[in-house]
Amino acid sequence: MNGTTRTLLAAALVLGVAAGPSVVPATAGTASSTGSTTSPVSASSSTAALDAAIAGLPSTDATAALARVGGSEGVWHGTAGVHDLRTNRPADPGARFRAGSVTKVFTAAVALQLAAEGRLDLDRTARSYLPDLIPAAYDRVTVRQLLNHTHGIPAPDFPGTTVEEWYENRFVVHDPEDMVRSATAKRPEFAPGTRQHYLNIGYTVTGLLIEKVTGDSYEHQVAARVLRPLGLRDTYSPGTSPRIVGPHNHGYQTMKRADGTTGLRDVSVWNSTDGWAAGDIVSTTADLERFTRALFAGQVVRGPLLEEMFTLPDAPDFRSGAPAAYAVGLSMKKLGGREVWGKTGGRWGYNAAIASTRDGSRTLVYSVNATDAKGQDMNKVALNLMLATFGAPDRSAAPGA
Repeated sequence: MNGTTRTLLAAALVLGVAAGPSVVPATAGTASSTGSTTSPVSASSSTAALDAAIAGLPSTDATAALARVGGSEGVWHGTAGVHDLRTNRPADPGARFRAGSVTKVFTAAVALQLAAEGRLDLDRTARSYLPDLIPAAYDRVTVRQLLNHTHGIPAPDFPGTTVEEWYENRFVVHDPEDMVRSATAKRPEFAPGTRQHYLNIGYTVTGLLIEKVTGDSYEHQVAARVLRPLGLRDTYSPGTSPRIVGPHNHGYQTMKRADGTTGLRDVSVWNSTDGWAAGDIVSTTADLERFTRALFAGQVVRGPLLEEMFTLPDAPDFRSGAPAAYAVGLSMKKLGGREVWGKTGGRWGYNAAIASTRDGSRTLVYSVNATDAKGQDMNKVALNLMLATFGAPDRSAAPGA
């Protein structure tokens, strides 16, 4: 599918959700001075700990936070921080935000639906579907390996090496076919299936596979198969538009200024085509919570193929040698003595996550307007939300999303 057609279809989808409803408020909640809304949760995850996790915003780490804890163990909704640093008005709890790599869960769900229909074979090679795009050097890479990051395809090249340079290139439109060509022009990082290296490129190829086998755009397939059936009216793919449609809290990134000093720059307007099927979705915490509940309940991917999302490959991490932490779409951490599955995401100015116990008894969805959303360490506010919801990590746990 050519770039012009893809852009027009994506724009149509944006227009289709522009007037969608805002987040559903928490029941039996009370508002605090920070805009936080809460309702009782179980003793294993106290309201006080969750309130503390988002207290004091804006701070040097984040300017706003939206979070929802759900499941049979209790419910809590929290909002803190500001809509923007110019007006300092309270953050909008129903705001849309860039969900980053949480997009991969949507892409994986569509791919598994197509596999269930017999239109996509997880054990078939990507090159057999895209012979004119995938070169012979990658002729052994399977669809499953694309989805669980064991494919060995390196990352494509992008202009710039610093956040300041990337910011200068924020309006550049990246074509998915060109990104695949850039990546596959390099030598494989490892033989398919022998290592795991978390990169976006496997999901870029998967997006193109979805288009190939359906004869439709990736964006329309996600909308038709996931967004509309679940009523996710505030979730959409932005296409080539650099703006977030509808209400949103501004995102900021720490950068060097022209005079050599360091400060926060508003990065709310930024093209996300470099992420595409791996990281471009815009959503809300209410929509992502509904998606998480439906996914873990087997209402999005049905039958035995859902287990692909909870099956870690037998392949060590490419860099650390630790056991694999990523399945198809989801990753796993051991927190509070139990397995927690989910996915984090980061776009400049925005960190997001969905997480749940396997049985759905405790879920967490958050958006944190982090001031270094793509930094090496997990944002402190996001980390505190995760720990307050699920508990401390097991010492032997492998790194997660």
